[in-house]
Amino acid sequence: MEEKTYLAMKNSGIVNIVSGIVTIATGVAIGILLIVSGAKLLSGKKDITF
Repeated sequence: MEEKTYLAMKNSGIVNIVSGIVTIATGVAIGILLIVSGAKLLSGKKDITF
C-alpha cells in the first residue's frame, strides 16, 4: 500500500518538474519574441510622420 503512495508522489513530482521546465521555456521564447518585435518597432520609428 505504501508503495502506491510513493509511486503517486514520484509521478506527481515528475509532472511538476516537467511542467515547470515547459513554463520556463515558453516564457523565455515569448520574451525573446517580444524583444525582437519591440526592436522592429523602434527601428521603424524614424519612418513614421504625422
